[in-house]
Amino acid sequence: MIRFTQLSLLVFAYLLIDHSCYAQVKVSKTNEQWQLLIDEQPFNIKGVTFGYDQDVANYDSYFSDLQNIGVNTIRLWATNDNTKLLLDSAHKYDIKVMVGIWMRHGRPGMEDDDSFNYLKDKEGMQAMYDNALEVVNRYKDHPAVLTWGIGNEVYLNMATDPEKEAYSKLLERICSAIKAVDTSHPITSVEAWTFGLDWWEKHVPSIDIYGLNSYGPGAGFLQEELDKRDIDKPYIITEFGVTGEWDITEKPNGIALEPTDQHKYHAITQGYKEWIQPKPKCLGVYIFHYGTGNNFATSWLLTHYNEYYRPQYWAIREAYTGKTPTNKVPVINAFSLVKQTSESGNWIPVDLAIEDSENDEMTVSFHYNQRTGSRKRRNSVKPLEYRGSIAEGFQIRLPQEDGAIKVYVHVTDSFKNMGIATTSTMVSDEIARARKYLVPKVELPFYVYQDGIDVPYAPTAFMGNYKSLSVDVKNTEEVYAGKYAMKIKYDATKDWYGIGLVDPANDWGEILGGYDISEAKTFSFWARTKDQNINVKVGFGLIGNDKPYPDTSKSELEITLTPKWKKYSIKAKKLDLSCIRSGFVLFSGANGFRQTIYIDDIVFE
Repeated sequence: MIRFTQLSLLVFAYLLIDHSCYAQVKVSKTNEQWQLLIDEQPFNIKGVTFGYDQDVANYDSYFSDLQNIGVNTIRLWATNDNTKLLLDSAHKYDIKVMVGIWMRHGRPGMEDDDSFNYLKDKEGMQAMYDNALEVVNRYKDHPAVLTWGIGNEVYLNMATDPEKEAYSKLLERICSAIKAVDTSHPITSVEAWTFGLDWWEKHVPSIDIYGLNSYGPGAGFLQEELDKRDIDKPYIITEFGVTGEWDITEKPNGIALEPTDQHKYHAITQGYKEWIQPKPKCLGVYIFHYGTGNNFATSWLLTHYNEYYRPQYWAIREAYTGKTPTNKVPVINAFSLVKQTSESGNWIPVDLAIEDSENDEMTVSFHYNQRTGSRKRRNSVKPLEYRGSIAEGFQIRLPQEDGAIKVYVHVTDSFKNMGIATTSTMVSDEIARARKYLVPKVELPFYVYQDGIDVPYAPTAFMGNYKSLSVDVKNTEEVYAGKYAMKIKYDATKDWYGIGLVDPANDWGEILGGYDISEAKTFSFWARTKDQNINVKVGFGLIGNDKPYPDTSKSELEITLTPKWKKYSIKAKKLDLSCIRSGFVLFSGANGFRQTIYIDDIVFE
């Protein structure tokens, strides 16, 4: 029989521990060269921002792909319920993560339509502080964590210097508190271009690495900007790609001229080699954006469009590995419209010249986008009617819009590559010209809530005794259909409360938002309570005409909800649904007991 001494047992236990979780990440400077070190070994950031955090089932596929194209780290803007699984999957493929900690913006801007008062909202600032420390304490021992990325372009989206100073002081409070609980990971804060440098230098000494979002050639001047200010700290380019819309000066028909696919490719391959690698203060880059979609930003900056490979994907691969594309994206040598002004509904010829170097079979489609109105309208890309063929030429039919539209041609090959080119034209339409609120027009049925997926309205309009109110859009306790239902819980025995699902989030009518649901005839939803009858007022429409951007209609039912699922409906055929920015509203009051309500399948149809 083998006898283990106390010492040998300790040694045995030590060997069983996964010591990868104790990796030390730090920044180091030798002569004038800065480096990021992991356990004293140099780590050159070859990163991408990551857009698939909700697609948990395919994490392995994404991280395997990233590893194959030379990516060694990803950046997140914030955490969610999937973050632990994401970190586990990233670690499996030896990919590190800049874990994002979101900080709210002071005013609507490039990032979103949020608005937060850093001078007055002490409760909200404490919530951000608490969230930051909770995130750090939850994930600081995970071996995939590389650095904390706090905030994103907050200074850019803030109006006044007093607000910026108040934010800076909160940021320092957060950063210094993080340092007290985590000595293994450096702290990065992220800003557009150099808008944060002076504030960070003056008020936030606890930042270890400056995160700078920069697109196009400007990335090559970041070190000069630091040197001008005598800043002796390293930086990471936390977002990078071809020149963005905000910096484009050439605007035919008032629409920024989108760079060609070739420009998008070379911005990454040449930019990495010339503007990023040679800079001694630069620790590396996160290229924007490894993700997919079908909106305005997708063709400009993303690696995939509806899962088709874009030039940006292959450019990342070449920049990080030196390998050229396995199969090249179709090239669009010419794309223009024969007429520059025409009425909606007219068919106009297209001048198009395309080629594929591998002679793959190609397919062509056309789409359009408007750069006016609400954020979601400006982002949406819609299909155009077209006719013709590659051999005989194409015509497109102009949509029922008024003013300038951006027109896209999509060319795909059999390898799942997609080339995209754009042009613009002016459209005339009297009906569209009469629209008061330029918001997206939806297709019916339009679900305000269905299974907690892609919820078009945010549950942020809390009213009454809101501190006792909570909303869970992915509740699994009681579900009418699908996987999730919305749970509304009021944890008090007196007073009234209300909840509204609104767009934009956190807005009360100061920002244009919502949807055009004009063709709908009915509004309906399913509801039940947990264990007692509850009297409620339920419907849609919340924002009144005293605000710049109200709901164009309001309608509600006074009903008694029971513990059994039941469908409730409102006739909407005669209502003005041209701008519904509050897609669901519920009011109730406690009558001596707490309340729990479940809502499912809220739909206009």
